[in-house]
Amino acid sequence: MPHDVIIVGAGPAGLAAACRLHRSGITDVVVLDREQWPGGVPRHCGHRTFGIREFGRPLTGPQYAERMIRRAQSVDIRTGVSVTKLQPDGHVTITSQQGVEQIAARRVLLTTGARETPRAPRMVSGTRPSGVLTTGSLQQMVYLAGMRPFDRPVIIGSELVAFSALLTLRHAGIKALAIIEPGSRITARRPCDLVARWLLGIPVLTGARLVAIHGARQVEAVEIEQTGKRETIACDGIVFSGQFVPEAALIQTSHLELDRGTGGPVIDQCWRCSDPTYFAAGNLLHPIETAGVAYREGAAAGASIAASLRGALRLPDRRVRIHVVSPMRYIYPQVIANSAPPPNGLMFNARVEREVRGRLTVRFDDEAVWSRHIHALPERRVRVPAAGLAVTQEGHWEVRLDPG
Repeated sequence: MPHDVIIVGAGPAGLAAACRLHRSGITDVVVLDREQWPGGVPRHCGHRTFGIREFGRPLTGPQYAERMIRRAQSVDIRTGVSVTKLQPDGHVTITSQQGVEQIAARRVLLTTGARETPRAPRMVSGTRPSGVLTTGSLQQMVYLAGMRPFDRPVIIGSELVAFSALLTLRHAGIKALAIIEPGSRITARRPCDLVARWLLGIPVLTGARLVAIHGARQVEAVEIEQTGKRETIACDGIVFSGQFVPEAALIQTSHLELDRGTGGPVIDQCWRCSDPTYFAAGNLLHPIETAGVAYREGAAAGASIAASLRGALRLPDRRVRIHVVSPMRYIYPQVIANSAPPPNGLMFNARVEREVRGRLTVRFDDEAVWSRHIHALPERRVRVPAAGLAVTQEGHWEVRLDPG
């Protein structure tokens, strides 16, 4: 007999969905995670930036993960299990110490999250010494293994996770030499750069590009270019931060439709994928948002799954696509299903490719139906309300941002 629900991923989105389903009376829920412990990325983030909205107080990542796990203690959570294939109608292939198995569910929720881009895809020249990490690898080394991988690293990138890396280094008694950002301003919100410069004494070099890495066995220096001039910084480690991509290998090899903008699955306003047996939530949909956003999306997806199992959410017979035009990078949900008119609170979430000021417009068959002036930055969420828009009406729906 198939389970009611299989959830792939035991991070904030997956555990929040499991809790919401259990409260809705859906108890045959199985959560699968390839790691040996549930909790996801927060499990190895030691700073107190978690849990304000979910638990009403600032928590460290491990404390946050522990509270999520306690909330889901009545749920069947299986760790050390990798899902290797998704098939139509909720059939999935898994591998574990017991070998390869086929299991099935009436509904499957995908919450596999996102990952940082390591060195190789960034096309950085130079040698290949040790001491080159992503923020995620650094946090696991420091918080889970108690290791000190280097003493004088530089950080490449200035997304919020880069400043999380600073806190991780500080926890290990390590001081970064600099944050290196190729853009003209930091990607994270200010005053993160001011905190780094004035409170931690760490230079933030904007308009600086990493050219090469030098070193034999261990990193010895990096070469950067800033305002047309090249400079060598002696260091013993590098932390590549940001440039997140969805952990979407399962989607890429499955029958589910993939969105080229996000790199994750296409979903409708009810979190359903192109096969309505499958749902998706969290950072698999949008690289990347905070654990709190993933948690809330997982809970919302759990509520939709519960409604679909009760028969309160019928299958769509028409799905209207929402298009974006450069400099818009992506939008989600990407489609609106006619079977469930958008609730009044529905917001489209989008991001831009570069910093831009201009008029954000929703157009239907080349006619503007909503607009406002915005200042948008990469890696910042742009929100577009669907309330009052007849987005289930067939035609060409487009969200665009005209600079000016």
